[in-house]
Parts: sequence; structure tokens; C-alpha cells
Amino acid sequence: MMARAMARIDRRFAELSAQNKAALVTFVTAGDPSFDVSLEIVKGLPKAGADLIELGMPFSDPMADGPSIQASSQRALKAGASMIKTLDLVTSFRKQDQETPIVCMGYYNPIYVYGVENFLADALAAGIDGLIIVDLPPEEDDELCLPALAAGLNFVRLATPTTDDQRLPAVLNNASGFVYYVSITGITGTQEADAQAIAPEIARIKHHTDLPVCVGFGIKTADHAAAVARISDGVVVGSAIVDQIAQNLDDEGRPKPNVAPAVFRFVQHLATGVLRGRSKAAE
Repeated sequence: MMARAMARIDRRFAELSAQNKAALVTFVTAGDPSFDVSLEIVKGLPKAGADLIELGMPFSDPMADGPSIQASSQRALKAGASMIKTLDLVTSFRKQDQETPIVCMGYYNPIYVYGVENFLADALAAGIDGLIIVDLPPEEDDELCLPALAAGLNFVRLATPTTDDQRLPAVLNNASGFVYYVSITGITGTQEADAQAIAPEIARIKHHTDLPVCVGFGIKTADHAAAVARISDGVVVGSAIVDQIAQNLDDEGRPKPNVAPAVFRFVQHLATGVLRGRSKAAE
């Protein structure tokens, strides 16, 4: 199980690289807008075109996230989401899909409350491949990063436009799976990514690591995805997907029957953009 969890992400990027494709990494919050609908969405994402799934762990104070993802966390918590249910969701997903990597993204507090050792054991058993914890800097690696790596889980690091060359080696130390480049300063979902500005930053990161570099924050359309796919190993889309869920709730906040299909159509649209971007880069 240990080797399998760490291998799933590596294998997926190797497969995509061999085909000259960039990855589409899709973010949704576990339990948004309900457990059952969330599970339906997560199960359908690979067929819609997602190469990796980033699963948000609901938290009451998601300080690095913009309004869309904050709202998704609140909806999930209101619907009864918990860490145990997030793990249950992954367990259910793995009954039908043993290949698509799942990376859980969130904050350290819920893991600390759950208990690090217990969480890592249960995450591995559920079929989680890696973690992105936005509020644990490299100086706190002993808290979770090193135990996660020892348990057999990837620990994905965030690099930002303000991560200079002096800081970058510390950020990349102990990183595994891939590097998540945050293309804008600020919170999620509030600005648009600029591919021209991103390209030299990706080159700079790649000077320090052999890991794939995926770009997220500010990617909202297929055209955005295409532009970023030309210059990176992967495109991460979160707020724009979560917005599809929000737009398909009734006045009481309950999911309409077309929530999952709306998400799948949008993800298919993004996937087409990612493919188009890399095919143009090869011309």
C-alpha cells in the first residue's frame, strides 16, 4: 500500500509526459453540496477528463481560499462533512477507481485534532496519495511532512510569485509528487492567471527540481487552461469548478438534479483546453 500510494502520482505524470500531455487537476471540496452528490461528482471527474483529483478537506476557517472555496467549505460543513466522511468518500471512490491520484488539500488543524498518526494511517488505507497543507511551512516539516513521507504519502509543496531563489530550496526540500505553483499573489479565485508571467517562474522552479510543476489559482476557462498547459506539466482548476456547483443549487442551497452533469460538462470543456494547449505547443 505504501509504495502504491506514492507511485500513483508519479505514474500518472510519467504517462502524460510520454504522450506529451499536461495534467488537468480538478479541485472540489469533499461533501459539497452533500456527501452523496459530492461522491457522484468525484466518481465522474476522471471520465470527464480529470487526470488528478484535488479534494478539499472542509475547514471552518480556510484563510488562503477565496469566496468560492470558502463557501464550498461552509456548504460541506453545514451538510455534515467531517474528516471521517472525507476519508469515507475516498474509500468509496477507490472501489471503482484504483488509478486516479487523489491529493487532499487543506489546513493542519483538522489533521492535528484527528491525530497525525491516526490520520496518516487512515488516509493511506482510504486510498489518498498525497497532501497539500497550505499553512505548514518547511520549518514545520516534523509536524506532518516527514511523518507523511515516512508513511508513504506524497507531500506537495506550494511555490508562489514571492518565493525567491533563496527561499525556493527550502520550499522544495522534502517535496514529492509535484510542485503546485500559485500563479498569483492573494487568495484563490479572485484574479486571472497570466501565462506570460508564469513561464519564467516555471523555468526557475525547474532549475531547482525534477518534479512536475502544476499551475493553479486564476484559471477559469478552457482558454486559460490551454495557455497554461503550453508551459507547465499540469493545470489546476478549483474555484471555477466549485462555482458550477454553487450555480446549480436551489434557493434553499439544496442541489438541483443537474449539479453533477453541469460540473462534468465544465470539466470536459477544461480538458479540451488543456489538450489544445499542449498540441499547439508542439506545432
